[in-house]
Amino acid sequence: MVQTTSGDGIRTLTLDRPDQRNALTSTALRDLETAVESATEPVLYLHGAGEAFCAGADLDEVKALDSESAEAFAALGQRVARTLESYDGAVVAGIDGAARGGGVELALACDIRVATPGATFAETGVKLGLFGAWGGTARLPDIVGTGDALDIALSGRTLDAETALQMGLVSRVTAEPRAVAEEIAAVDADALRVLKARMRDDADRETQERREQQAFADLSAKAE
Repeated sequence: MVQTTSGDGIRTLTLDRPDQRNALTSTALRDLETAVESATEPVLYLHGAGEAFCAGADLDEVKALDSESAEAFAALGQRVARTLESYDGAVVAGIDGAARGGGVELALACDIRVATPGATFAETGVKLGLFGAWGGTARLPDIVGTGDALDIALSGRTLDAETALQMGLVSRVTAEPRAVAEEIAAVDADALRVLKARMRDDADRETQERREQQAFADLSAKAE
């Protein structure tokens, strides 16, 4: 289940299976995808209900997968992560409690990850004979570096919030992660979207700089 509310420039996306630590079924993944695709707000805020951010993929569903359905399940998770990553506004993950496996991978797809002091992180799939297959093998090294990514993924160890901050897995540790979403929602929405697009640009440097010049000119003309 994914609950959505909107107000003050923020669409709040709540993973809402607290009794299962917000573990994600294929239905929940599709609900999340729909909630993101239908959003128009400058900022999305993703968090979990109850005492966990997200325990990852629902293990009961995972255990029932055969080879073909497992590939489809991985493809669905990857698609949802790309949908979060490509949203034209800012996407903030507010992580309180446990983020495990697929929960870490969804957070990696967000633009900004903010943890509470009680947040913990682990890629536990290796202990189950699996691994995170929702894009984490690409995003985790990009964010924390290959060495730390291998350490996290191959050991399955649990990181506390301060360790995650030191590694660059999160950018802030605060008791009120939503305040970061509110801070971002207060800026100019057009500038926010343009800046994200430029910083996510994977073109060559010369092309990036040319696009940056044009985007700056367009915003300047709007401000006149």
